[in-house]
Parts: sequence; C-alpha cells; structure tokens
Amino acid sequence: MIGKGKAISHTKASIEYGWNQEKDAKIIYKQNLIGETPNGITCEFKMIQSQNINCERNTFSFVLSPTAEDGQKLDINGLARITDEFIKDLNLGDRQAIAFVHNDKDHKHIHLYVNRIDFNGVAYKDNFIGKRSQKAAERVAIKLKLQTVKQVQEQKLESIKSIRNDIKQKHEFCLTNLKPTSFQDYVDKMKKSGIEVVPVISKSNQLQGFRYKYQNVNLKGSEVHRELSINKVAPKLQFKQNFKRNYQLKSGIQLSGKIVSLPINIASKIILSLAKKIIKNSITHSM
Repeated sequence: MIGKGKAISHTKASIEYGWNQEKDAKIIYKQNLIGETPNGITCEFKMIQSQNINCERNTFSFVLSPTAEDGQKLDINGLARITDEFIKDLNLGDRQAIAFVHNDKDHKHIHLYVNRIDFNGVAYKDNFIGKRSQKAAERVAIKLKLQTVKQVQEQKLESIKSIRNDIKQKHEFCLTNLKPTSFQDYVDKMKKSGIEVVPVISKSNQLQGFRYKYQNVNLKGSEVHRELSINKVAPKLQFKQNFKRNYQLKSGIQLSGKIVSLPINIASKIILSLAKKIIKNSITHSM
C-alpha cells in the first residue's frame, strides 16, 4: 500500500473531487461531521478552521492506495479499517475527517480529507507530512497483513532478475575493460553496449545518480544492484589527475550537454580515489 499526503488550502474543490460520482465514489469513513454535500462538509471544516486564521493550508489531503490485488479483496469495511488505522497512526484522531473510495478503475484508492485544525484551534504540524504518510501507510499495511511498497518492489525486481544481471554485467565490463574517464564517457560507452544511462539531476542542478534503460525496463541504479549507486560508480571511473582543479574551474562537470555539480560526498570520493592511485603509483615506481 502506498500513502501520500499534503496540506492544502482548497478544501471545497478537493472534497468535491473526492465525492465525484463519475469515479463511482462512495463514502467509507466519516468522523465529527453531519453534512451530506461537499459544500456542507466544507462549511463544517471552515467553522473549526476559523479559530486559527494564521494557518492557510488548513486541510490534509491523503491518498491511500492498496495494491490492485489487495484492492480486489477489500470491501467497504476493510477500506474503512485502513482509513481508521491510518488516522490513528498519525495521531489525527478526534478531528473532522471524511474519506471516499474511487471505484472507477481496477486499482481502488482512498481519498481522505482531515481538518488540520483541532477543536481547540490548534494546527497539526505538517513537517515532512508526505514522508510521514508513506511510513504510516507501510505500518498500517503490515498491521493489516496487506502488501507494502517494499514487498511490491521486491517482487518486481525479482521478476526482472535476468535483466538486472545483464545490466550489471555490462556495467562491470565497461568499468574494467573500457575504462571510462568521466561520467559522460561512462554514459557514452554504456550506450554502445545497448544500455541507455540517464543522469538524474536535481532542481538545484546536482547529479543525484543514474537510471538504466534496457529492454523496455527503466530502473534506478540501486534497483539494478547496490554497486550501481552513484556512490559506488563515481570512485571507479578513471578520472584524470587534474579533476579537482578542472572541477573547481568549471564549477562542475560536463554531462548531457551542460555543466552540473556533484554532491560534496561524491566529489570527495573521486578526489580520494585519485589520491590513492597517485600514492600507489609512486610506491610502485620507487620499488
């Protein structure tokens, strides 16, 4: 089961979406509310929210998605149990809340809306609410013996084990025999082996890792094997000894037609790897 969550300000529009009859929506959970329409529910939310005018994003919107297999087994009571356990796990009990299930697709999912303001006018802290929602959904799935995200991911990776092995072998051949001298050289040489390596670059223009596309499969490096994580790949590339100076002059590395920066720990690993090679070569030549 996957859990997503965020704080929102557009309460009425969200509840209207949850109530959408075109999606064959049904109410599966209702707490501290008497309204029978989106407008009525919204008005009740706003009555409590008026006690705290400083909180603008005063409603929580959650989406809980059991796996397709689990969803087929769950009736309204089962979905309501998931919702109740999720609310309790996040300590959001004794608040106004309403949840709907959308049945318009094979993959059932729950839309849950909870008033962020309690009956004393206190706002629930929304720090890292997205991540906390994921963790809460995982704990609830374990408690109710449903599939977790981790279990689904493990099953997926096991089903494509041969493809992952092929990618890993080509990666090892590239490093050992083709000896790429930069990230771009690694990308280019892997492409000649039939594998498209796509840099993952953050909004701050920093290289975070690589994705590997092969035989219609698209995986993060760490999903292929831990040896393909950026922390493992970077020190094994055959960078030139002037890497540090060139990196500082260019304020990054050339990759995918632009200059991108590296996380400090990655740049440090490369520099340390180069230092070890220099020391090793010096010892070898002095003998």
